[in-house]
Amino acid sequence: MKKDYYEILGVPKGASLQDIKKAYRSLALSHHPDRVAEDKKKEAEEKFKEISEAYAVLSDPQKRAMYDQYGHAGIDQRYTTEDIFRGADFSSFEDFGLGDVLGRVFGDMGFDLFGGGPTRSRRPRRGRDIQYEAELTLEEVYTGVKKTIKVPRHEHCSHCGGTGAKPGTKPKICPACRGQGRIVMSSGFIRMAQTCTQCGGEGQMISEYCPKCQGKGMVRIVRTIEVNFPAGVDDDSQLRVRGEGEAGASGRGDLYVFIRVKPHPTFGREGNDLHIQLPVSFVKAALGSEVSVPTLNGSVSMKIPPGTQSGKIFRLRGKGMPDVHGGGRGDQYVQVMVEVPPRLSSEQRKLLEEFARISGEEIVNPDESLTEKIKKVFK
Repeated sequence: MKKDYYEILGVPKGASLQDIKKAYRSLALSHHPDRVAEDKKKEAEEKFKEISEAYAVLSDPQKRAMYDQYGHAGIDQRYTTEDIFRGADFSSFEDFGLGDVLGRVFGDMGFDLFGGGPTRSRRPRRGRDIQYEAELTLEEVYTGVKKTIKVPRHEHCSHCGGTGAKPGTKPKICPACRGQGRIVMSSGFIRMAQTCTQCGGEGQMISEYCPKCQGKGMVRIVRTIEVNFPAGVDDDSQLRVRGEGEAGASGRGDLYVFIRVKPHPTFGREGNDLHIQLPVSFVKAALGSEVSVPTLNGSVSMKIPPGTQSGKIFRLRGKGMPDVHGGGRGDQYVQVMVEVPPRLSSEQRKLLEEFARISGEEIVNPDESLTEKIKKVFK
């Protein structure tokens, strides 16, 4: 397992950016591969990679917030190794002679770390990750569901095989950068790299473009993909479908499916627990009864004791949502809402008035006129 980034740099979780930079500078000098014995260079390079990755994450406010909330899982799901270093500021360490070793250690990633931007990599890159938003009902989330989705993405042009060149022709190596895609100028430990203007950073030049993709080597299509949504996923959950992203020279990126759960007309959800309001007549609430309660897996019977008050909440164990990680099911909470009939028959009214009399309650007839009510007062 990866070590904690704060532990790697030896700083507390609330450390300021200045403290993080200071810690990284000290460690980078201590583990500089050019300052250790020959038999320890490999070990120093690995340590150098580790502290540089920790610095790249903790010095970036967005990546640091993601790491603080979700740990390494949050970083690994959202960022590739290249993305972790994208935009990281190493410029303040140039005067310590770190440029050369950073270039050697991370050069295969195709990044000019001091410049803060991507350069052309000598190693083919995987395709980009793509995102898709899927909407599910609460019932689908309860049981889990397999859905077919249509995802627009770029794939290699079948007409030219992804070269961008007209069939029968081949791209030529750029004579200016010799296929590197960038021009590098060095002065001591400081390196400056800029995109080759002749080939636009591609490292090669096409004399005749493919008529189908116009020289891009990629075409946009809509691909149909089957996705399994496990039971218990929640709103804002995301699924990673490996290899279903866009095409690249060394393989496809991944597809990230973001889940939106539709509001339900009957059930509310809090974590793995479900909530429902159940109308119950005042007679059943007063005398006690057995009532039928809807759940997402059919109706069940529930006993309510005599004298149940409106707003009373009962728990049905294990009738909630399944845990997406296999940790059992939540509960369903039933809030009893006592209903008062809007209209009473004459017989029902007489019985209730008799009940009120026995209970010592005074009943005021709302249908009486104001004059009749005043007469009763002074009678």
